[in-house]
Amino acid sequence: MPMLIKSFFLWMLKLWTFCIVSWVEVSLRTSYWKNTRNIWHVLEVTHEGTNQVKESKIDMLVHQYELFKMLQNEYITSMITRMTTITNSLDVLGSTYTNADIVSKTFRSLSKTWERKVATIWEANDNN
Repeated sequence: MPMLIKSFFLWMLKLWTFCIVSWVEVSLRTSYWKNTRNIWHVLEVTHEGTNQVKESKIDMLVHQYELFKMLQNEYITSMITRMTTITNSLDVLGSTYTNADIVSKTFRSLSKTWERKVATIWEANDNN
């Protein structure tokens, strides 16, 4: 139990450090600007990056989406979590896929052991 408490406190320390460093970074970056438009621009570029950075992120995430496959010995929950992370990140950046596309891609990405289950789901869906 003491090890669990120690790891919790280390986690909290890391979280507080991150928050303080982030606040100091934003504070330093905005302290030199006089008007709100410049401050907003600095915050936006700091948070989102430039358009070139945004496009690079989108390209990387689309690449991950297109090559997405279930990893060997991976649980279905962790696979879906990975897919959700990719699609949510794309959505935030303004590039979205429909739910039908995501479901279809997820089914196609499952390993061979899931083939019969996927076929059953598709058949049940077709009958409704």
